[in-house]
Amino acid sequence: MASSNSGDDASSLFSFFFYVLFVYPATNWILKPGRFSQSKGLTYAIGLLLAIAAVKTGFEIKERGPNYYQMLDVSRGSSPLDIKRAYKRMSLAVHPDKNPSASAVDEFAKLKDAYDVLMDLELKDVYNRFGEEGVKANKRVDEYRMLLEIAVFYVAWGIMAFMLTLGKASSSARQWVFTGMIVMLVVEVMLMLQELALPDWFLPQTTEHEIVLLLHSLFPAYLNGCRCIGGYLYLDLDEQTRQLLLAVQEQNKHILVALADIQGKLANDPRRPPPAASTPMQKLKEVESTLRAGGLPTVHPANTLLKQQEAAKSSNSSMGLYIMIAGYIALYYCFSGTGTSSS
Repeated sequence: MASSNSGDDASSLFSFFFYVLFVYPATNWILKPGRFSQSKGLTYAIGLLLAIAAVKTGFEIKERGPNYYQMLDVSRGSSPLDIKRAYKRMSLAVHPDKNPSASAVDEFAKLKDAYDVLMDLELKDVYNRFGEEGVKANKRVDEYRMLLEIAVFYVAWGIMAFMLTLGKASSSARQWVFTGMIVMLVVEVMLMLQELALPDWFLPQTTEHEIVLLLHSLFPAYLNGCRCIGGYLYLDLDEQTRQLLLAVQEQNKHILVALADIQGKLANDPRRPPPAASTPMQKLKEVESTLRAGGLPTVHPANTLLKQQEAAKSSNSSMGLYIMIAGYIALYYCFSGTGTSSS
């Protein structure tokens, strides 16, 4: 099982550097302000991430080759009698006496191995959880060691995800990433401990081990997607407040200048009222029209600004919780009935 873990770790490390060094800069280039509209930029960036993740995952699945269920053309829910019939049918097609291929002997040996494992309930359980390497290593289910290996994987990825999402602009992305990690961890632990039984209709020729590998393979794409989209959608409320205060200060300067002008005119001739065009109210109206013509931003009341800040912070902080709760509810309703019937 050590070789399997080392291979999985090497693949995850390669995915990490691939997405960080190549995919993330390309996605940021698409999301650069002014290059596309917001809707088009998000669509192109998400499409690029999905396309790269699909191609990369497809190559990894092709490299692993067919699993034992696919070799025999059976499913996880097939009975021993169905497996035996499928083996007889497939063995006639790949037997070296009838198969002219140069690799006929190896193909027949692999088919025999698949049949032996799936007919043995204990080996079948090991294969579903740990794959072919777990069967070759004669591994039995050690829940303590299995949970320790899972913990090492998620602690390592959690540290990397935290380092990549440092900064105020990545606060939303950090919540999304860790929410996804929690959901993935729960699914993996439930699959490995067989607390969650996959329905027969859901990827019938795929094992729990392959589901976990798929989640690990897609996580780097999810991580970098959250980084790009979170940074693109980030709204700096503190900077907006600072700009607003600067605008208020600039408006106050114009008002003080106008009031000083009015005070000077009144002081020059206090016994005679100023001309009709220079009354204080008209001067203030002139200042107001000047401010509007200058394009200065409109000053929002303080309570309105505070409400906007509180609403934005509340929305960002609760989004991850809503996603997590929705994921748990979906898992419960999809698989609780199947798990009960299987047990």
